[in-house]
Amino acid sequence: MTIIADLARWGPDASSTRVPTPRESAQYCERLARTHYENFTVAHWLLPRELRQHFANVYAYCRWADDLADETASAGEAERLLDWWADQLRRCYLGETWHPVFVALAETIREFDLPIDPLADLLVAFRQDQRKTRYETFAELLDYCRYSANPVGRIVLRLGRCHAADRVQLSDQICTGLQLANFWQDVARDYRRGRIYLPAESLRRHGYTEEDFATGHCNDAFRRMMAEQVERAEQYLRGGAPLVGMMPRHLRLQVALFARGGLATLAAIRRQEYDVWTHRPALSKMAKLRIFAASWSSSLRGRVP
Repeated sequence: MTIIADLARWGPDASSTRVPTPRESAQYCERLARTHYENFTVAHWLLPRELRQHFANVYAYCRWADDLADETASAGEAERLLDWWADQLRRCYLGETWHPVFVALAETIREFDLPIDPLADLLVAFRQDQRKTRYETFAELLDYCRYSANPVGRIVLRLGRCHAADRVQLSDQICTGLQLANFWQDVARDYRRGRIYLPAESLRRHGYTEEDFATGHCNDAFRRMMAEQVERAEQYLRGGAPLVGMMPRHLRLQVALFARGGLATLAAIRRQEYDVWTHRPALSKMAKLRIFAASWSSSLRGRVP
């Protein structure tokens, strides 16, 4: 299920523009998060009560943008809708919105003095996915992560009232590492969507061609290349791990879970010898429980080993 079904009521061509109440809007965002994100209920109860609704509001904003980008009929239609979503964001900061996500998000913006930049930056990445499907260098990919992943961490720091330059730097490393881990986990799925995030320079250096992508061939060249990319992602995750101890106590566990979850995904890729073609690496329920226990312990100590 995607939010595309809601476009008839809340999209740019909707016939009605009745402004929902703040309560209706908050309920919509929380319902959207519970419906679309399987781990939301767990994450919801791990958060301090006063932050739960605000995280749901931010999630709803990201969910709408993500579905407008990936669940529409064409790249052209996706760009049209993303332009509309960006305009709604600008109007939200001017107090002119009628969409339930932005009615709810406006409360978060006011409460935490949330700047528009990280929210707008996310839309840069969604637009880029409509126009760019190949990356020549790892530096190009890092630039994509700057918009697709890092803004999320910066928003979390704002909601935690702990936004500072040193924390931002570490947060960016964790978010970039998580984005890279997700790319390496989803090589096959992304290719089916017409996208290759693995840097072309790395593919050439290891002798893996786009023709090999078409056959989903996991040969020695692919394994060597993936080992290199997995190592890169791990360096970012471990480089940002000190952020756990620098976060307020009520958000340490969440940051530890993200970091350990990313590392566990990379470990799963290694265990299946980098063959992400025949089986998407995933974490079992038992693995998730172990991650939670380890994260709980490390968050109490203020660090991720």
